[in-house]
Amino acid sequence: MTRAGPALPAFSPPGAVDEAALHRKMMWRILPFLFVCYVISYLDRVNVGFAALTMNKDIGLTATAFGVGAGLFFFGYFIAEIPSNLIMMRVGARIWIARIMITWGLVSAATAFVTGPVQFGIARFLLGLGEAGFVPGVFLYLSLWFPSAVRARATALFLLGIPVANIVGSPISGALIQLEGFGLKGWQWLLILEAVPAVALGIACLFVLTDRPEKAAWLSPAERDALVAKLAAEKAAIEQKHKMTLAQALRNWRVLMLACINFCAIVGSLGIGLWLPQIIKQLGLATSLVGVVTAIPYVCGAVAMVVWGRMSDRGSDRTIYPAISLLVGATALVASAVTPTPVLTIAALCVAVMGINSFVATFWAVPSSFLTGRAAAGGIAMIVSIGNLGGFAGPYMIGLVRDLSGGFTAPLVAVGACLLVGSVLMLAFGRKVRQADGPVAVAA
Repeated sequence: MTRAGPALPAFSPPGAVDEAALHRKMMWRILPFLFVCYVISYLDRVNVGFAALTMNKDIGLTATAFGVGAGLFFFGYFIAEIPSNLIMMRVGARIWIARIMITWGLVSAATAFVTGPVQFGIARFLLGLGEAGFVPGVFLYLSLWFPSAVRARATALFLLGIPVANIVGSPISGALIQLEGFGLKGWQWLLILEAVPAVALGIACLFVLTDRPEKAAWLSPAERDALVAKLAAEKAAIEQKHKMTLAQALRNWRVLMLACINFCAIVGSLGIGLWLPQIIKQLGLATSLVGVVTAIPYVCGAVAMVVWGRMSDRGSDRTIYPAISLLVGATALVASAVTPTPVLTIAALCVAVMGINSFVATFWAVPSSFLTGRAAAGGIAMIVSIGNLGGFAGPYMIGLVRDLSGGFTAPLVAVGACLLVGSVLMLAFGRKVRQADGPVAVAA
């Protein structure tokens, strides 16, 4: 992507293009590939939670040390996030996303050979550096392709990779960790074999992705004209009301407040994601069953995030949907901590994951309602990078509180409290935006 793209084509005559058909065509062409990439991305990020079932003992990790090491991923992510998105604006998504995926695949595979807490922490930090920019880069990419009326739906379909990575990855990871051979333990085979697809898909990016609609040979001229015109009109409308430079975006109250909300949400999302196999294991299940049972909450979450994303696209206020999602997640996590039977605990965890995933599906339509251009590249990256520090805080907090309390009851209540804070902040954000700009500012 370059700063100065080609001149925009003229508007197509009204009614010349079926917008619904065009949107479907774009979704089928763009989203399946990005979806698969995100499945692999998320799998490589959280499969260490399954590796921990045997790795922690092999390399001498306490619960706290595992939480710290796993969370260091997000410090690397934090450092490189904004520079990565700005570079993508210059060189284009095709080349830059390919670089990101190849890098993280190689580092993820190398993690299989760590021998202690220090090396584990370094490997996780480097994985964060390597993967930084993928998620905000895709969010930016989607904003360059999808009009606001379908952006939440497109984002939800992309982010469906989170539950699917757990639905598909949990049983696979549970099986791979039992492999032994060629001098490698099961957790080493798990990390190596699940890293290979990242490198392969990184190479495929060079041939599959198209940087901008103007360059899409798979669209007809009329479709390109109509899409570019629609996106240009939306960008002009946003800039007329919220025109800001990159520097202004990085200190804008909306960006900073959304970053704090995202932080609270990721404390829950990654905290539970990394620890869920061990939470399930503590219920008394055999290791061979942990992967299957861990997938159940994410099946529920996958359905919830698609339905909630569609409802958000039809709603008049984008902010209420993520607020409700976090409230549901908070309530369910606290319930999971105090339920008297394993079945009720798993049911509560299912509802918690539904809430957390529904938040992710609807939250990312909000920044694109007031950010464009380089301000969008930097602002979205800022929201992701600060938010992802919650990916350190969540696993660390759960590990520390578990070591202190001897179980998962107190950690789950603590994570639920973080989600509740996020819900309250989201409601306050929506109220402040409505007072400043009226309901149109947060509408589709």
